[in-house]
Amino acid sequence: MKNDRKLYEKISDEILPAIGGKDNAIEAFHCATRLRIALKDTSKIDKEALSKIELVKGVNLNKSQLQIIFGAGLVDKVTDVFIQHTGIPYYSVDSDSSTTIKEDSKKEDKKSFFQKFIDDLTGVFTEILPGILAGGILIGLNNLLTQKIFGTQSLVQMFPGISGISTIVNLGSSGIFAMLPLIVVYSATKRYGGRPVLGLAIGAVMMSASLPSMSDVQTGAAKAIIANIFGWKLSLTNFGGQIIVALIMGWVIAKLDNYFQKKLPGVIQFVLSPMLTILISSFILFMIVGPIGVTLSTWITNGLVWMSQSLGIFGYIIFGGIQQLIVITGLHNMFGAIETQLISTTKYDFLNPLFSGALMGQGGGVLAYFFLNRKDAKAREISISAFFSILFGISEPALFGINIKNKYPLIGGCIGGATAGAYIYLTKLTAVAFGTTGLPGIAIAAPQNNGYLNYILTNLIGIAVGFLASLLVSKFSTSKSKVAATKKTVDEVPTEQLSVD
Repeated sequence: MKNDRKLYEKISDEILPAIGGKDNAIEAFHCATRLRIALKDTSKIDKEALSKIELVKGVNLNKSQLQIIFGAGLVDKVTDVFIQHTGIPYYSVDSDSSTTIKEDSKKEDKKSFFQKFIDDLTGVFTEILPGILAGGILIGLNNLLTQKIFGTQSLVQMFPGISGISTIVNLGSSGIFAMLPLIVVYSATKRYGGRPVLGLAIGAVMMSASLPSMSDVQTGAAKAIIANIFGWKLSLTNFGGQIIVALIMGWVIAKLDNYFQKKLPGVIQFVLSPMLTILISSFILFMIVGPIGVTLSTWITNGLVWMSQSLGIFGYIIFGGIQQLIVITGLHNMFGAIETQLISTTKYDFLNPLFSGALMGQGGGVLAYFFLNRKDAKAREISISAFFSILFGISEPALFGINIKNKYPLIGGCIGGATAGAYIYLTKLTAVAFGTTGLPGIAIAAPQNNGYLNYILTNLIGIAVGFLASLLVSKFSTSKSKVAATKKTVDEVPTEQLSVD
């Protein structure tokens, strides 16, 4: 453990000069795989030096944000040590350090509102992803026990003694997703600098068992509770499954909490600040944020469902082809909110298999690079490491270490992802959760329509087509380069030497 910390401190010391020193850094945080550092002047970055640092798998620059790829699990540890060792502020919207950050940002930080929004979504879902991932895999395990996968009977029917195990597994999985809005509002409140326990409190209001569910009210199975506020008849329902509402409420609670802590005198602040935060947040929830959030959630869900139905196979092909290009920008983290909303609304996520197919397409590109450079020891080492990461759902080492640099594996990989997308559409493959792709992703594949088999075939198609397409693109690129080189050589030869004797 001590040796690990020394290594991470060494890495931190090597990062600093390569980003222009501590004074050039505004803030830092991490997502699932990348250490993200907002910089004042990106011209001071030494990408080559960064890429040579031990454990660094790739480097990407998105406007004023530097992204150093370490990989899942490792990035958490490196970031913690990096922030402690260097003293660069951790990104927190309403923390004391952010006051300085905001002042600097007016002059030097070029991040747009959209970039900040994506950063916030990244932070919120990175915090809760382990719980979501655990719930998804448990759902997959329960499907394995209760679905008729191995014959005319399920495993529970074949072996009644394990029925209790299935019950406990089901409770472990369903509990996480049933209370997902509460978990999201907790994480969002923490992200925006509020006290997380107040997020839990308003989450409990959102999920109140004394209120009828919105779906029951919409279908007529239950009636909404009517609150009379000076003649205004306000309809009250439970906001279970409303992730957009939870995200917005996390921001509202953090703002109110910080406001009252700053404005109220110390004598009464301890009591009144949390009380006023919850009271006012509750009114805002039912009067403003709830209706707006539900409308946004409906639009997003309907829009995605429309895309999958109206654009049909072409929509899947396009999405499967470009998804890994989105990963390059770092904007793929925004899909966490969309996938969560899809599962809460429809119980299934058709995006997750598309992510896996696109991922494996890039894996096919890596194998093509390995095949073409099999005599190069360093190329073999990089390829094996990158492909191993691909198998477990992490594409950044492959993208930034091999595919982008060489182009043909990236293009071939996109073709592989597009082909896998077509297969996903034809087989109606979906997932019961999100958060993992590649080999572990089979645990969350929906079992309907031979889901497990089709998930395996989707990934194999992505790899095979990505491999073959990359070889073809490579051959075309090589031929084109040779023609260009030949033309250049001919152009440089004196005219008299080109004549025939």
